[in-house]
Amino acid sequence: MASCLQLPMAASLSSSSSSTRSINSARNSKTLISCIKTQPISSSSLKIPMPPLNPKDPFLSKLASAAAAAENPLDLKSKSSDLPPYLDLFETPTLMATPAHVERSVSYSEHRPRKPPPDLPSLLLNGRIVYIGMPLVPAVTELVIAELLYLQWMDPKDPIYVYINSTGTTRDDGETVGMESEGFAIYDAMMHIKNEIHTVAVGAAIGQACLILAAGKKGRRFMFPHAKAMIQQPRAPSSGLMPASDVLIRAKETVTNRDTLVKLLARHTGNSLEAVANLMKRPFYMDSSRALQFGVIDKILWRGQEKIMADAPTPDEWDKIAGIKVVDGM
Repeated sequence: MASCLQLPMAASLSSSSSSTRSINSARNSKTLISCIKTQPISSSSLKIPMPPLNPKDPFLSKLASAAAAAENPLDLKSKSSDLPPYLDLFETPTLMATPAHVERSVSYSEHRPRKPPPDLPSLLLNGRIVYIGMPLVPAVTELVIAELLYLQWMDPKDPIYVYINSTGTTRDDGETVGMESEGFAIYDAMMHIKNEIHTVAVGAAIGQACLILAAGKKGRRFMFPHAKAMIQQPRAPSSGLMPASDVLIRAKETVTNRDTLVKLLARHTGNSLEAVANLMKRPFYMDSSRALQFGVIDKILWRGQEKIMADAPTPDEWDKIAGIKVVDGM
């Protein structure tokens, strides 16, 4: 091949015109192409050097042995149609190198931020906690519903924890600060989303806030020992200088809201409509023990709640129940 690449020196030196140079160049190109076609390049000269395998790497050793046994080394499809290619090599989790390389094959928390947010309310939200610490005015209702929808989008299976310390649609002195529809809006959002709602009364749960407390998942409604719950009839907003017909309309709407509240409380507490309606004729206060008897809550979080938390499944047990498999980080 080296002899074929040599060019005629006489032709190259005697060429004096542009036409002669072009003819010689074309002739030399044809000679070079013919030499390459007649002399094939050896495959050994194109072999790319590969680094040696780490003999202590169990996955690479397993993959190398499977490739050597296969008729076609590039065809390593899984025998099971339920698994993607190469996953049948993982017979046991011991093939993983380090825990840092382990990833979950099915994860509903792919939207979870990598770092905690900087402010405290966002930190609570990152822990799937919705804290209602004010009366149910429109701004509070808007924030609570937005947080519930956001947490459902984050993970539609993990529970949401609602901590309640609210006087409902009234202040502690009885003055109306919000419409009854504010409490019904939060209640409907809780019933609409797919997640389980675990409710905890940490201070006061009055009126519509008591309905939110009772609307949690059965068996997951809690109350601290010195928290208070209270149910009462809805209060009509101030009529001011309204015409008599408008006052009548508002009074009828207040009675409708009362009947709706009685029906929902009876559904979640397990009491009859008549019993709830009779108790709501006057403000009915309940401490944690009475709220447990009435059916507003299921458990009191007194000292010793470690037993309750110990009965909760661990994250690995939740993964096993959900059918989540562990695969290699690659």
